[in-house]
Amino acid sequence: MDPATPFTLSCPIPISDYPTVLLAHGGGGKLSHMLIEKIMLGAFGNPALDARHDGAVFTLNGSPARVAFTTDSYVIHPLFFPGGDIGSLAVHGTVNDLSMCGARPLYLSAGFIIEEGLPMDTLWRVVQSMQQAAQHAGVQIVTGDTKVVDRGKADGLFINTAGVGVIEHDLRIAPQSVRPGDVLLVNGDLGRHGMAIMAVREGLEFESAIESDSAPLNGLVQALIDAGIEIHCLRDLTRGGLASALNEIAGVAQVSISIEEALIPVRDDVRAACEILGFDPLYVANEGRLVAFVGAQDAGRALEILQAHPLGRGAAQIGSVNAAGRPGLVTLRSRIGASRIVDMMSGEQLPRIC
Repeated sequence: MDPATPFTLSCPIPISDYPTVLLAHGGGGKLSHMLIEKIMLGAFGNPALDARHDGAVFTLNGSPARVAFTTDSYVIHPLFFPGGDIGSLAVHGTVNDLSMCGARPLYLSAGFIIEEGLPMDTLWRVVQSMQQAAQHAGVQIVTGDTKVVDRGKADGLFINTAGVGVIEHDLRIAPQSVRPGDVLLVNGDLGRHGMAIMAVREGLEFESAIESDSAPLNGLVQALIDAGIEIHCLRDLTRGGLASALNEIAGVAQVSISIEEALIPVRDDVRAACEILGFDPLYVANEGRLVAFVGAQDAGRALEILQAHPLGRGAAQIGSVNAAGRPGLVTLRSRIGASRIVDMMSGEQLPRIC
């Protein structure tokens, strides 16, 4: 293009949709999905990004070794919550995104956006928590950055992390690998992270405190890989929960997915909190939960491996990928035998959840 020639690009989202799109917090809803599909992929589309995975998978300089790379930002409120804090969450979230690509996480970066006036002991607690979480996950924080912004501009502290890992097997773990006949497994009860945050925000008290499930899943995933399980896809169930993750995968793989409500583990206190606050556990965020799509012949063995791991004791088989059915459709069979469509939610249920 001639440098003197003006460059213009028509925005693919109508101007009338801007206010709604920009008010959507985080991801997991239809509006955020549209923003990613129309704006981000429209501008940056390339083979690695078009895979729509939890991270990019690529090779370097012609080497056959595959590398996974991911990044995420954390704006959770409050900074400290039952079962974790913004520091440990940032490490766990990035480690888990790499793990969902089938990679062994190695190195992380950490960028801190610090609001003027943040107490130094608060920052120290967060940094110490990050260090402990990284040590527990077997990764190192090797580079980073700090920026200070004016009072009232960052709600205390925001953290951005990026991570790099290596893929040491021949599996192609990605949404495009999902196929009819695959079995869906989750590694434990759903909805605890989201409800732990909301209980704090709303001042709800239960007989036993609801704690976040935030945890690094790389050891759990590695156990499946080391056992030779035929893993087709992995996805951590963060913003938008199980429902949004399944819709995204069904859309990319162009398959139909069915799940059984009676088989999906949800704790009684979490279910009660969801009912009080008007949330559906299928859409509530988790930070230590994944869904695994595995070949039917390996489903029983994979479930045993998950249940033998500390982070998979509540693992369950919850559904399958159908040979028939409309591509991209997710359906749920209720406890009374009725069937309903599980759609991508129209907006973000829980803002500032991670």
